[in-house]
Formats: sequence, structure tokens, C-alpha cells
Amino acid sequence: MKKLFYIVSAALLLASCNFLDFDESSSQYDREGMYKTYSNIQKMLTNIYGYMPNKDIYDVSSALRSCGSDDAEYADPDASVQRFTNGNWSALSTVDDKWTLYNGIRSANEFIESIQTVDLSMYQYDTKYQRWLEHLQYYPYQARVLRAYFFFELARRYGDIAMPLKMLTAEEANSIEKTPFDEVIEFIVSECDECAAKLPSTYVGLLDDEIGRVTNGFALAVKTKALLYAASPLHNTNGDKQKWQRAALAAKEIMDLNQYSLDPAEKANNYLSPEVILAICRSESQSLEKNNFPVRFTEGQRTSMGGSFPSQSLVDAFQTAVGYDITLGSNGWVTSDPDFDITKPYEGRDPRFARAILANGMAFKGSTIETFVGGKDYSATRADLGTVTGYYLRRYIQESTSFAPEASVTNKHQWIVYRYAEAILTFAEAANEALDDPTDASLGMSALDALNLIRANAGMPDVKATSKEAFREAVRREWRVEFAFEDHRFWDIRRWQIASSVMTQLDGVEIVKNGSSFTYSRKVVESRTWADKMYLYPIPQSETFNNSNLTQNPGWSL
Repeated sequence: MKKLFYIVSAALLLASCNFLDFDESSSQYDREGMYKTYSNIQKMLTNIYGYMPNKDIYDVSSALRSCGSDDAEYADPDASVQRFTNGNWSALSTVDDKWTLYNGIRSANEFIESIQTVDLSMYQYDTKYQRWLEHLQYYPYQARVLRAYFFFELARRYGDIAMPLKMLTAEEANSIEKTPFDEVIEFIVSECDECAAKLPSTYVGLLDDEIGRVTNGFALAVKTKALLYAASPLHNTNGDKQKWQRAALAAKEIMDLNQYSLDPAEKANNYLSPEVILAICRSESQSLEKNNFPVRFTEGQRTSMGGSFPSQSLVDAFQTAVGYDITLGSNGWVTSDPDFDITKPYEGRDPRFARAILANGMAFKGSTIETFVGGKDYSATRADLGTVTGYYLRRYIQESTSFAPEASVTNKHQWIVYRYAEAILTFAEAANEALDDPTDASLGMSALDALNLIRANAGMPDVKATSKEAFREAVRREWRVEFAFEDHRFWDIRRWQIASSVMTQLDGVEIVKNGSSFTYSRKVVESRTWADKMYLYPIPQSETFNNSNLTQNPGWSL
């Protein structure tokens, strides 16, 4: 059995320090003492991993961040994730600010500085000494890639950010200036390039067969992701094609490693998939299923409004199995597919549909989902504790979880941080934007061929789009359906700057049963508010009060 490297609490050893508060007096060791034994050094590195975003799958209160996009709606109207869609957030009332990542950055800086002088030679006659040295040679590079990843997570929220590369005094922390976004990206690229050359491709067969540590593949993935965001319209206002080409070539570098392969099976909760580059493994829990199972399967355990429910626009993004569009209009389902049975609209779809979404008539836990009016899984109001859109979440759900008295079943979950398909889609998008022709293979492969690799793996027919604009829409659809509920859409609509057209209203479906047939109607679930200032997060006002150099992002000043 391979050993899982489980992410532990960021407060494992040190009290969780504010970015401006460096009191470590609560630790049982002083700084020098923490690096006297291999065991403590390992714990210090594990502490940095503990700051990884999405480590609990839910990342905004108890909701998926997708509920802050046009992909889903959260059941509780007062949940903090709703502020992304109603505009009720500010520098004084932030959402998902992730300022705690600066604690992770500080921990990384401390680790990177301290490990340079580690000397364990006093243990040279210990039988484990050589193995410790093998471990330690990779530790600084893991810490540096994690730090680069934390900088990326902050930059995609805030744009220009403070970028401390050493441990700061309180005075330094209160005066540090912002680093421009493009410079942050360049630092991430250089760090990841250097570290990728030093890191292994896997720890299986090495370092106790641990799973979940930073590899050379993840280092290149962080670099690729950073370059993709730098090339996207939000940060590439003049459409610089060179930025797109750099993103494409970075993605191709991952592809050329030949370390990963597309997997036709489900990747969620499957850290052993050959497609997964990094996944975070979580301990056993029922919380995801408690909030997202159709309520009748929770055996009375869900007593409050919860659940991330897919939208009709997400459902409409999934084509028929032979590649035709299908949408729910004012007069029912519309498609040009001559063989599609519109009386069974959730059958004969892109196979990825059933992996992401539970819909009326689908099998689940030995039963049939009934979201039609009056059905077992229908909700007339949010207070009914069921779906508000007519659909339920399927991705990441462990169907075998059970809340039955005396027969409870709890499962482990793994959150995918990065998988190989993302590199391929990054190449497809970036190559098209760089070359203006999706059939141009001058970067080693055409954008069209790359996109169709993803389609073929999903069992879908090739895209035929040969114009830049048509291909752009095709690849954006592919991002949406391939990575539904994997924390992409929220960020994609921002980097593409399309939120003003997709974040004004969220729709669901109302299904009425007429004997053995059904009538489907599109319904408005929620009117939403969007302002362009929301393309970037507001910097917490408390931080700008402490440090006047942390100037507020446009539109968020009090």
C-alpha cells in the first residue's frame, strides 16, 4: 500500500500567526531546536502543506466556490458565498480573502532559510540517516514551489500583491509594497523552472512511497497556470500574443514529460489516476454528502439549508453524445440532433454530464431521482432542504456513504489540485490565441488536435471549428464541462472577463409529470448582481490600515 501524505492543520506546531504578528512563544521549541531532528524538520514542511487552498473541498464557508459562478446555486440564501452574486461584499466584509496564505508564505520563508544550515551528522550512525538525507534534498524545492503556488493564489484574487521572500520584522511587514502582477508571475515561473529540475517525477519507490507531495510535474503545472492567467484578457489588456505563446509552450512542456496520461475513468476521489498531477487527500468525512445528497438519503441528518446545486446553463453546456448543442428554452428542449429523444433529455448526453450532475430519472443509491413537481427529491422552497435548481451535485459525491442508523458508511475524499487534462486544454486555448489558427501545429501540435484529445478521452466526437473565434467558444465550453465543480469556472469567467454577460441571472428547471411523460420549463432561480470591480477581490481593509502601501484595488475604496 502506498502511503498517503495527508495535509494536516496549518497550526500543527506553530500558532497561526497573522501576517503582521510573529510571536512564536507558544511553540514548545525555539527556531533552532525545530531543525535539530529529522522528525521535526518533516513536520515543519508538513505545516506548509497545511495552508493549501481547497484542502477541505469546500472552500467558501460550507459551499463550493462554483456557487459564486454561473455553474451553481447554494441553498442557504444567507451563506457567505452568496456575496459573490449579490454584491454584498467589501473591503470591510470580505469573502474567501485567503490572507492566511501569507502565514503559509512566512512558514515557507522560514523553512527555506533554516534548512540551509541543517546538520544531522550527529545521527550518521543511525540506520535511517541516509534515507533522511534522501528526503531532505527535496524539501527546500517542495517549500519553494508551495510558496510560488501561494503567491499565485493571492495574485489571481488581488492582482498586484505584496511578495515577501524572507521573514519580515513587524516594521517591514507594515511597510512592504505591492509587486506588480506581471513581476509576480515572472518570479513564479523562475522558481518553478529551477525547482522542477531538482524534483522527482514521483515519490513512489522513493521517500516511503508518499502520495501528495510536490513533484516536478506540479512545479511545471504552477508555472503553466500562472502563465495562462497572465495571458488571459483580465491581465493581458493589449492582447500580447507572446504571453499566449509562453503559456502554450509551458503546457507543452508538461505534455512532453510523458509522465501522465488522460484517464477515461472518473478522476474525482481517485488520487491513483494516471491523470492526477497533485491531489489533496482528506480523512473520512460525511459532510459533503450530508449537504449534497438528495435529502431523503440523509436519514434526517441534514436539518438546515445546504447544498451546491447545478444551474441550467451548466446543464446546457453538455452536448448530446454525438456533439450537438442542446438547450432548454421557453418552449422546452431545443437541439439539431436528429436522433436525440427530447422526452429523455438527460440520456444520450456527453458522458461527463452524469459524472458531474444528478438529474431527474437518473439512478442513485438503488433508487431513481425524482425532481419533478411532487417527486421524492423535489423542493418547492429552499426551506424544503432539497435542490433549488432541479439538479443535484454528483462530482466528488461518494455514493456509498450512508447515514442509516447502525449502518453508517463514511468515505475519504481527494481534491484534485491539478490534472493532466488542464495542461492539454491550456495548450489548446493558448495556442489558438497565439497563432490565430486552431489548425496551426507550429508549436508542436495544433490547438484543434489538443482539444480533440480531451474530447476523445471523454467519448465525444471531434470539434470541427477552424476559425479562431469559433474555436475559442469551443475550448471555453470544454473547460466548463471537463472541469465542472473542480474550481475552474469561478476563475475562468474572471480571467476571460465575461462575468458581466453570465452573472446576471441563474436559472434552473421545473419538471411537471403528465402520466408517464414530463414537461420541462426553464425557471429563474435568482437574479444576480455584477460589478466589474469584482474581477479582483478587495484587499481586507484591516491590512490597508496597517500598511498604507497596500493600496486598495479599483472600485473597492470605502
